[in-house]
Amino acid sequence: MRYNFKYIYGPVPSWRLGSSLGIDLLSQKEKICNFDCIYCQLGATKKYVSERKTYISIEEIVKELKKLPDTAIDYVTFSGRGEPGLAANLGEAIKAVKLIRKEPVAVLTNSSLIGEDKARKDFLLADFVVAKLDACSSESLKVINNPAKEIKLNSILEGIKEFRKSYQGRLALQMMFIESNMQDVDKYVCLANEIKPDEVQINTPLRFCNVKPLTKEEISKIKYYFGSACKGIDIFSVYDKKKNKGIVSISDEDTLKRRGKVKL
Repeated sequence: MRYNFKYIYGPVPSWRLGSSLGIDLLSQKEKICNFDCIYCQLGATKKYVSERKTYISIEEIVKELKKLPDTAIDYVTFSGRGEPGLAANLGEAIKAVKLIRKEPVAVLTNSSLIGEDKARKDFLLADFVVAKLDACSSESLKVINNPAKEIKLNSILEGIKEFRKSYQGRLALQMMFIESNMQDVDKYVCLANEIKPDEVQINTPLRFCNVKPLTKEEISKIKYYFGSACKGIDIFSVYDKKKNKGIVSISDEDTLKRRGKVKL
């Protein structure tokens, strides 16, 4: 049986999280983001959003979670149509989920807000934070992520480092490699060694978008470089796909399309 949920979706097979049940605290017709990444499966950012506010009430999220049938889930994941940190009630939502679900909670973030006190306190409540770090320079930040003007690479890096100091959960850096930045692997390795996350996730855009992904061989070379240079950090790549057989989404196709989980 499929459900036309408004705010939750999946579970979907994730190379990072196994069977992932998504929660979208933004859930608007257009994505809510302060980045305009060239590989985003949701399309271009039509209007940058920088101010945190509440879009969806906690009551609505809880109501849908309580309607979930019995299904295998590895993580409850805050992601969806934009940057989840822009939802001012993210921390409250994480607490609410933990009261009614036994699974660990993950948050996928573009790292733009992780240095701000209120947002950082929300991220600290998650069991697993996957922080995007696609850029190694101001130029690559512009080319790959094209953020709102007030967002600078230095503030992103300092924010992640500050978060790392107090975070008790598992921290991953997700790095998106494409043709324009694949020659700068040594710079990304240096950043990883400075931050010292629990893991590095080496990604390339395999979902539907206008950017050509790197080949499995190219990503394997990057992964090998990280593995040899980053001691004590687990290294994974998007081509190291977990065996996610048997994961059946309870969301209808329209729900998944709105999150870019199937081709439009």
